[in-house]
Amino acid sequence: MEVSSGPIGKSKRIKQSLAWWCFAPSTSPEQIVKEAAAIGISGVEVPPREQWDMIIENNLKIISDIGHGTLTDGLNCRENHDRIEEELQAKIETAAKYNIPNLVCFSGSRRDLSDGEGIENTAGGLLRVAKLAESKKVTLWLELVNSKIDHPDYHGDHTLWGIEVCKRVDSPAVKILYDVYHMQIMEGDLIRTIQQNIDYIGHFHIAGNPGRSNIDDTQEINYRGVIQAIAATNYAGYIGHEYIPEGDAMQVLRQTFELCNM
Repeated sequence: MEVSSGPIGKSKRIKQSLAWWCFAPSTSPEQIVKEAAAIGISGVEVPPREQWDMIIENNLKIISDIGHGTLTDGLNCRENHDRIEEELQAKIETAAKYNIPNLVCFSGSRRDLSDGEGIENTAGGLLRVAKLAESKKVTLWLELVNSKIDHPDYHGDHTLWGIEVCKRVDSPAVKILYDVYHMQIMEGDLIRTIQQNIDYIGHFHIAGNPGRSNIDDTQEINYRGVIQAIAATNYAGYIGHEYIPEGDAMQVLRQTFELCNM
């Protein structure tokens, strides 16, 4: 892939963001922010609180924060609902104050629950806070991840599982976070699934598979086709770079930005 040496500027149809945790181990906070902005990245996902001011000062938008703890002890367990409701209420207020439009939520581990029980419980937990989120213009992203490789026993591991939760909550403030890497591992059929269900998708994450690393010719997902398919819909959100970069992190980000710049 040919890569330009200078700043790329703003993206075209697709807005792009980066997941802070992926780039922080190899790059200083200042470098992440300044180089990402120069490349054309416009959003930052779940940065540490101490970096919020610097991010905003460099004209990047903080687009998401974690809504509640934890990925394994999540919304599918009714015993967690009182705690999660309290955590989400506080996070929604903070997000509204700092103009952070999205919070990430988790189903939790399956723990022998059926899909039906998990869907019912997760929807019930989100219903407790959906109206508050609507009133504060904050969207709750229910994150879908794979249970085969990275997160054994995670309950929300298929697209239709998450969509059924959204249907039962029936709120514009509840969407799924569709991670292309995770859903390729669990079910494939990416383009058809995305285009048929785009109204329920609040955000996308991308990463190479296998390995959750660079998006290049060594991995199996045709991201040019996937991004073109997203761009052909009415989707107005971000594509989030959530991979572990191999090599120069900012150069990898630049290459992937160009691929997604449609």
